[in-house]
Amino acid sequence: MSELTSPTAPAEKTSETLLSVSGLQKYFPIRKGLLQRVQGHVQAVDGLNFSVQKGETLSLVGESGCGKTTTGRLLTRLLEPTAGKIVFEGEDITHMSQSKMRPLRRDVQMIFQDPYSSLNPRHTVGAIVGAPFKLQKVQTENGVKKAVQELLELVGLSPEHYNRYPHEFSGGQRQRIGIARTLALKPKLIVADEPVSALDVSIQAQVVNLLEDLQNELDLTYVMIAHDLSVVRHVSDRVAVMYLGKIVELGDRTGVYEKPMHPYTMALLSAVPVPDPERKAKRERIRLKGDVPSPINPPSGCRFHTRCWKAQEICKTEEPELRELAPGRRAACHFPENTPDSDHTVKVV
Repeated sequence: MSELTSPTAPAEKTSETLLSVSGLQKYFPIRKGLLQRVQGHVQAVDGLNFSVQKGETLSLVGESGCGKTTTGRLLTRLLEPTAGKIVFEGEDITHMSQSKMRPLRRDVQMIFQDPYSSLNPRHTVGAIVGAPFKLQKVQTENGVKKAVQELLELVGLSPEHYNRYPHEFSGGQRQRIGIARTLALKPKLIVADEPVSALDVSIQAQVVNLLEDLQNELDLTYVMIAHDLSVVRHVSDRVAVMYLGKIVELGDRTGVYEKPMHPYTMALLSAVPVPDPERKAKRERIRLKGDVPSPINPPSGCRFHTRCWKAQEICKTEEPELRELAPGRRAACHFPENTPDSDHTVKVV
């Protein structure tokens, strides 16, 4: 596998808030019977609160079904929120009409997970990457073709690929085409939905390094959705850990990885493969019992209590708030680890 460049200290970020989310919810109705009456709801996203600063990368991580992708589609307004508020550059876009959202599409773009299905096989690369210019009626200085060829060069492809079709490219090259399309209108915020999970392991590092280079060069802001914690560690400034539609821990990359506060975060980190046998032997593997509860009928109190080895009676009845336990660190747990006033520290190596 191509090696990821070693994580470096994040560049100094501005304190300007680009995106803020409060109380964000998305419930999908369950309809049954001849009259299609609503019998219940899938609580995919339930009360998220976070903000994204200009120029930073915030990563959303968690198991499949925790609501990561739904959150990404809510942020880009591909889905209509059930409740809550989304503010982008000081403007409330929560329930903005599609006609008013159209100009904002230039500023908020999405990189999709599967490069095979996100590109139209009947269109050439030139038509795919050039589509945003035509849809938004954007005039380019030297024509659309020249602009597309410059974008292809920017993402590491050849300008000669302009007239080729998606099936002529590998998975990594197709994802680069998707990234070029995303960059066409010079967006301010990019939501990357598992941008490397569908790619071969040998080229994942190349695409991740490309995204990081583009961020530094074009001053981009990312919301990265992923389940691969090693990739997230490489690209993130801050990490938000999700479980069953809620954020259970939020903090800076170093703090979350080295001194996790929430038991679920500790369990996720203990499952990350370690190439060093000596370190692997020293580290305790946390194996969670049972399955993730159904989002149709989530547990009362703390949603993680059914699988948590630290759960007590209060966890079953009282839902913990996502509160600040240390500077820049928040966790939703009644009995968190690694807090300044905790009895002991558990460091994940």
